Amino acid sequence: MSKTSITVYGIPNCDSVKKARVWLTEQGVDHVFHDFKKQGVPPEAVDLWLKQVSWEVLVNRKGTTWRKLDPEVQASVVDKASARALMLEHASVVKRPVVVKGQTVLVGVNPEAWASVVS
Repeated sequence: MSKTSITVYGIPNCDSVKKARVWLTEQGVDHVFHDFKKQGVPPEAVDLWLKQVSWEVLVNRKGTTWRKLDPEVQASVVDKASARALMLEHASVVKRPVVVKGQTVLVGVNPEAWASVVS
């Protein structure tokens, strides 16, 4: 009996999230998927992410969601607190995938880093 200790956060149709899920499955790593679209972004998860990773990494300023935001909203994202509020309101602005194991938080497609966490 194995205990799941890795969570992949994202949206199911995101290519980066798909890559993470496929890679973990191919490595035989037990994990759960947290779908932002269906389950939202848990505030406690965002708090953990922001303790481990800078808000500049977590907020995807190259994505469609960011580009669709009003310039005033974009300009208001200047620190952890404003980034947190934005991520909770607009889940799709979070850079994906966010891979979490314990207190370790990895953002984006990075099989080398994933390998160091799952071993």
